[in-house]
Amino acid sequence: MTGAVVEEFCVVRPGTTLGPGATLRSHTVLYGGSTIGANFATGHHVLVREDNTIGDDVSIGSLSVVEHHVTIGDRVRIHSQCFVPEYTVLADDAWVGPRVTFTNAPFPRCPSVSTCMRGVHVGRAARIGANATILPGVRIGARAVIGAGTVVTKDVPPGAVVVGNPGRPVKTLDELVCPAGLDHRPYPSLDPILEGTA
Repeated sequence: MTGAVVEEFCVVRPGTTLGPGATLRSHTVLYGGSTIGANFATGHHVLVREDNTIGDDVSIGSLSVVEHHVTIGDRVRIHSQCFVPEYTVLADDAWVGPRVTFTNAPFPRCPSVSTCMRGVHVGRAARIGANATILPGVRIGARAVIGAGTVVTKDVPPGAVVVGNPGRPVKTLDELVCPAGLDHRPYPSLDPILEGTA
């Protein structure tokens, strides 16, 4: 753990590969068997289970849980109190607001639940607002925006803005305007975090 800062009461199980520059805040628990990139940061009381692949420059907020067999790309931000279950994929630059819940079991307590779990796939630079719930197997397209409190039951096209319960597209990312009345678009057509990418 080159250059790591590990605060009190953290547990890092054998078999975890942790890149340089990590900051693990108190009571973080990392199960064994995950591969975690450089500059990984956690808030307090973060749990990351086994067999995950986590990229560089990822941060996970306090009281969040990442279950096993999750794939998290580079520069992903997961805010506090989020739940990320098995088979979830968060592509590069995804942003997940506080208390977002991903799900993976279409029928909890079904006798065959382990054979029909389907993880959520969040595309590159998609943004998910606070308290959103994403149902099993949903695919959220690149640069999509999910409004706070939205329940996403169906796939979301790239660049769509989805709100409500159940979530429904209301506009595109390029149609968003600043809610404070300022003269700019919150997410320009050429998103700076996507410059130079295919």
